[in-house]
Amino acid sequence: MSMAVVGLIAGMALGFAGYFGGFGAFLLVAALGAVGFIAGRFLDGDLEPGEFFRSRDRDDRRR
Repeated sequence: MSMAVVGLIAGMALGFAGYFGGFGAFLLVAALGAVGFIAGRFLDGDLEPGEFFRSRDRDDRRR
């Protein structure tokens, strides 16, 4: 499935949620979609769990 079709489906889902459920439902669908996207990227192997919990290097911030 191409990314255009995925974007179309996501946009339609958000549109229906906003129209029938109001703004709260729109935000809920958007948040759950983001969680699903991150979980899918993790399961595909595009993300590593350590990327979320790694501390920043302080040497890069000093001048």
